[in-house]
Amino acid sequence: MRVATDYLWFETPSPRAFLNITEKVRAVVRGSGVREGFVLVSAMHITSAVYVNDDEPGLLSDIESWADRLAPPADYRHHRSGETNGDAHLKNLLLGHQVILPVTAGDLDLGPWEAVFYAEFDGQRRKRVVVKVLGE
Repeated sequence: MRVATDYLWFETPSPRAFLNITEKVRAVVRGSGVREGFVLVSAMHITSAVYVNDDEPGLLSDIESWADRLAPPADYRHHRSGETNGDAHLKNLLLGHQVILPVTAGDLDLGPWEAVFYAEFDGQRRKRVVVKVLGE
């Protein structure tokens, strides 16, 4: 079995961002030498998320609105610790912090509209995503 690990670093200029990271993940997969297996893509911060969906502007806006309805910016008990990002932690739970994707013939095996996204809810500082490829 082969295992390859790489890190993607992000520092968004705004507190919130939705970044299509598909090609960055694909580059790690292709460079890994793994032909058949899986890739784990995991946000290493609890105020960001990694998910798979369509890269369509209306849908991205809908996802952001949906997350705000379920976890609105508000005065959370978490803020008593001095933090102000309680909603970002909850949005991580809604969208998920990692995905596992198939690798076939040395490439990501995604559906026709699937894209891998990094969602940032408490940005403006350097954060990372781990990409771990496993297989033969």
